[in-house]
Amino acid sequence: MLEKGVKEEIKGNFRRHEGDTGSPEVQIALITKRIEALGKHFKTNHKDSNSRRGLLMLIGKRRSLLNYLRRNDEKKYQEILAKLKLRR
Repeated sequence: MLEKGVKEEIKGNFRRHEGDTGSPEVQIALITKRIEALGKHFKTNHKDSNSRRGLLMLIGKRRSLLNYLRRNDEKKYQEILAKLKLRR
């Protein structure tokens, strides 16, 4: 779970307009932050298979959003990959 301050900071960095919380860029950034947090969790809890399933579902959701963004706005897609340091 992400803290409220972290979420607001991410929304501020990736939103398209004031009050934007649902655009693909914001969703991808939030999911990426949650994936990073789960990665740290697995360093100490490597047998936690229930959380691993959640991680795989988050990765699939992020991939779907990235595919959607690539189909509809290639420029935004490239920008978000660069900002989040994702490789495809």
